[in-house]
Amino acid sequence: MTTTTATTPASATRDYAMQVAAVEALADALPGAERPTVVNHPSPEQLSGPFSVALAAEFVGVRSADIALVLNDRTILAEAAGVDEALAEPAELVRPAIEAASATLGVGVLGDVTEADASALVAATGTAVFELTTAAGSIGWFAIRLHATAISPAPAAVVSSPGNLSRISNVEMALTVEIGRTRMAVRDLLALEPGAVVELDRSAGTPADILLNGKLIAHGDVVVVDQDYAVRITRILDNPEAVL
Repeated sequence: MTTTTATTPASATRDYAMQVAAVEALADALPGAERPTVVNHPSPEQLSGPFSVALAAEFVGVRSADIALVLNDRTILAEAAGVDEALAEPAELVRPAIEAASATLGVGVLGDVTEADASALVAATGTAVFELTTAAGSIGWFAIRLHATAISPAPAAVVSSPGNLSRISNVEMALTVEIGRTRMAVRDLLALEPGAVVELDRSAGTPADILLNGKLIAHGDVVVVDQDYAVRITRILDNPEAVL
């Protein structure tokens, strides 16, 4: 069932200001030597860009939104990020920029960035579409549509209360257990082969980090349960709700 909500001029102005803030934040965070210029297209239904191949995500929170980013040449993005094209995952390369855009909408959870057809989003009522350009010309498009229903803004203590969090309790989030990490040059990464040993920055026996959507929330020990790896929680960090 589709619910139609009347939009007043004042609310439409506020929505557009939020959409502009989101695309400007994304432009600031996109990899590249030159920050792209944002060009508004007030009549997206008249556009015929390559919207069928986009990197899209849904943001659920204080003000939920559908977001899509179309890049005309993804190889340039990999080069700007300093990653070999064969190893580049476009969704991972643009996620920090999409996170920056969604952060302007307030407290919430950003879902996975996935390949999607954004044509319907671009054509939907209320969607704002912006072209990203540099001195070399157009590099892509950014589309954002704010959902009609918003969670009323409130102090952090209220937003993180169980009653309000129940509104997004069904949203799936990525839980990761990290036993260590390291940095290596692309040439060393390409030289890896079966049997190679990669030394991590953590001593044996040190608790593993437990991350929720990339945010550290707890520590634990890696154990084996029925021949599967698992993690035993040893410490919950203060205020894990802050990741939401």
